[in-house]
Amino acid sequence: MEQNLVALGFILLIVVVVLFKTAVVVPQRSEYVVERLGKYRTTLSAGFHILLPFLDKVSYKRSLKEEPIDIGAQTCITADNVTLEVDGILYLQVVNTKMSAYGIDDYHFAASQLAQTSLRSAIGKISLDNTFEARETLNGQVVLALDEAATNWGVKVLRYEIKDIQPPRTVLEAMEKQMRAEREKRAEIARSEGEKQAILNKAEGDRGEAIFLSEGEKIKRVNEAEGKALEILKVAEATAEGIRKVADALAAPGGKDAANLEVAKNYLVEFGKLAKENNTMIIPGNVADLSSMVASAMATFKHVKNEKAEGSEEPDIIFRG
Repeated sequence: MEQNLVALGFILLIVVVVLFKTAVVVPQRSEYVVERLGKYRTTLSAGFHILLPFLDKVSYKRSLKEEPIDIGAQTCITADNVTLEVDGILYLQVVNTKMSAYGIDDYHFAASQLAQTSLRSAIGKISLDNTFEARETLNGQVVLALDEAATNWGVKVLRYEIKDIQPPRTVLEAMEKQMRAEREKRAEIARSEGEKQAILNKAEGDRGEAIFLSEGEKIKRVNEAEGKALEILKVAEATAEGIRKVADALAAPGGKDAANLEVAKNYLVEFGKLAKENNTMIIPGNVADLSSMVASAMATFKHVKNEKAEGSEEPDIIFRG
């Protein structure tokens, strides 16, 4: 009885070992390559699979996920003989499990080495100044070179990204001086443009001010001229009105006598002033006969009036003592 139990236990152990060796569970987004007696038999996709014991064997396991591969820093020389330290990262994906297993021994190592050589070749064709601006171009060239070679490996190169470009310290110092000079140049240009604009604005303001001042002066002078003209016209009109009233007064009854009296009065007033202002005076011979002097002045005034009415030239009036 005990021998039978031992035999049964041994058989169960063998069955468990066989099941463990032959039952395979493939995870999602993975594939296994199965060989039978050392020769490729099939590729197992995700799920549960049973292999023939002692004949079938899982030789390669591949993940179908996107895989990042770090590309270490390497020394590259540009077209203008400047040494750079460049590193990056590569993204690839297995698209054919069988070819990735039998097309190359280690596609990770091969891809990283090819990425380095392709990057060195691409950087050697451009100058230092263009290296920092041409990252996208460099990445595209590396991906193109890798993808062409990786077709036989069952691998798809998705993208390559340069992480850092490190030039020598002397080159960094020269680039810093160049950038500082460029910034100072831009600042000086901006400052000069500002000063130019300020001068133009001031000149435009002065021009506008001069125009407004001249327009104001013009309006002022026009207004003053119009005022003076109006003043002269008003004075002339007032003078004419005064002369007209004097003429009407002279033509009225007793007007001549009143005029004679006014002339005599003014004569005496002015003569008195002359006597006060001067120590020596020349007195007319007929100073005692004021009435005759007034009569002579009025006769002369009347004669002049008649001459003007007849259109003759104005006579010279001479007063004799």
